[in-house]
Amino acid sequence: MDLKYTRKNVYKEADGKELEAIYAYAEGYKQFLNCAKTERDAARVAEKLAIEKGYKPFSFGEKLQAGDRRYFINRHKNVFLINVGTENVEENGIRIMVAHVDSPRLDLKPNPVYEDSGLCYFKTHYYGGIKKYQWTTIPLALHGVVMLPGGKSVEVNVGEDESDPVFYITDVLPHLGGEQASKTMANGISGESLNAVIGGLPAVGDEEEKEAVKSAILKLLNKKYGLTEVDFQCSELCLVPAGKARDVGFDSSLIMSYGHDDKVCAYPEMTAIFDSQSSPHTIISVFADKEEVGSDGTTGAQCQIIGDVIDTIARSLGANPIAVRYNSKCISADVTAGFDPEFASVYEKRNSTYIHCGAAISKYTGARGKSGSNDANAEFMGWIRDILDADGVYWQTGELGAIDAGGGGTVAKFIANLGIDTVDVGVPVLSMHAPYELISKADVYALYKACLAFCK
Repeated sequence: MDLKYTRKNVYKEADGKELEAIYAYAEGYKQFLNCAKTERDAARVAEKLAIEKGYKPFSFGEKLQAGDRRYFINRHKNVFLINVGTENVEENGIRIMVAHVDSPRLDLKPNPVYEDSGLCYFKTHYYGGIKKYQWTTIPLALHGVVMLPGGKSVEVNVGEDESDPVFYITDVLPHLGGEQASKTMANGISGESLNAVIGGLPAVGDEEEKEAVKSAILKLLNKKYGLTEVDFQCSELCLVPAGKARDVGFDSSLIMSYGHDDKVCAYPEMTAIFDSQSSPHTIISVFADKEEVGSDGTTGAQCQIIGDVIDTIARSLGANPIAVRYNSKCISADVTAGFDPEFASVYEKRNSTYIHCGAAISKYTGARGKSGSNDANAEFMGWIRDILDADGVYWQTGELGAIDAGGGGTVAKFIANLGIDTVDVGVPVLSMHAPYELISKADVYALYKACLAFCK
C-alpha cells in the first residue's frame, strides 16, 4: 500500500498497446471536433451516430423496457442518449453523464450588416467569457441557421472548407497602437469593435447606391440562401475559429483546437454510452447548451427538461421518480484548468490538475469561498475513486486555480439540485476559452475509460 499520493503521468505508465489505443481514440475525437463546432453541429452529429448505433427516437408517452436505446434532441441543441438497463431503477437509480457542447464564440447581432469606408462588416456580440483581443486577426467561419418566412430554415456553414472564404476582425497596427498599448489587456479591444469583415466588392449598375458593398453582399446572400436583411433577426448565426483540430508537438501528444471546452468531455461520454450496451444500469448521456452563459433557457442544464426526462423514464419503468433521482449518480463532465508553468502564480501546485495525468476530478468549483459550487460529499467521492481504481483508470484531483485568483462553475450544481449525487470529472485544459485550446490525448482517453467504468 502506498502511503503517499503520487500523481501518475499516463504516457509514462502506458505500454505500447495502450499508447496505440490513446492515439487511435484521439483521431475519432478530432473528427468529432471538426464536425461539431457549435451545439447545433454537435447535436446533428450525435443524432446521426445514435441512429447508426440503433437508437430510436424517445417519446414522453412510450412504455420503455430493458434493452431499449433511445435518443431525444431538444430544440436542435440539447441531446439525450438513453440506455435502458435490467436493474431496478428505483433501488439503483440512473447513471447520468452531462457535458455541455456550447463554447465561447461571436454571435451575430440581430441587425449585423453594415458598410463603412468601402468594407462590409458583421456586427457581433461575444458569447461566454473570452479575452477579446484573442479574436482579432484570425480566420473565422460562419455557422448557424436562418429562419425564412413560412417556417423554412436554411443552414449556413462558410469558412471550413479549404475553398471557402473566411471572415476577419482587424486590429490596429503597432506603428499606430500607442494609445491601445497604454490600456489594460481587457480594454485594448472593446466588444463593439469585434466586427468581422465580410466583403469589399461594390454592386455595379447603380452609381447612386450609397452602400454599394452592403447591397452586393445582400444580393449574394439572397441568391445563395434566399434571405433578406430582415431575416437576420430570426437567425442563430455565429463566428467561430476556422480550421481543423491539429496535433501539437514533434510527438503529436497533444491536440490544439477550438471547442475543447467542452467537446473533450462530450465525446468520451457519448462513446462510452455507445460502448456500454451490455451494462445492467440505465444510463443517460446529456449534451447541454448555454453552460457558458449560465445554463439558462430551454436547452440549458437549468431547464426542467432534464428532470422531466428522468421522471418519464422512472414512471415508464414503474418506479417512483423521487426515489430514482435520490439513488441516481451523475458525472458532470466538464473541463478544468490544467496547471500551466508559464502562469504558475494563479495556481496552487499541490491542488492543481496536470496535463497527461488522467481524468480530472473536481470535488467543487465555484469562486473564492466555493461560491456557486456543487461540493460532492465524501461518500460519493469514495465511490467514484473505487470504481475508477477497479478499472485501472488514471485520475487526479484538483481545484480551478488558486483560491482568490478567480474561479468558475459547471452544470454540476444544477444536477445536484435535482437531488442527485454529482461530481465534476473532466479533462485539464491549457489556454481555456481561447480560440484554440490545448489538451493531452492521454487525458481524453482516460476520461473515456472513466466514463466506461461509471457506466458499467
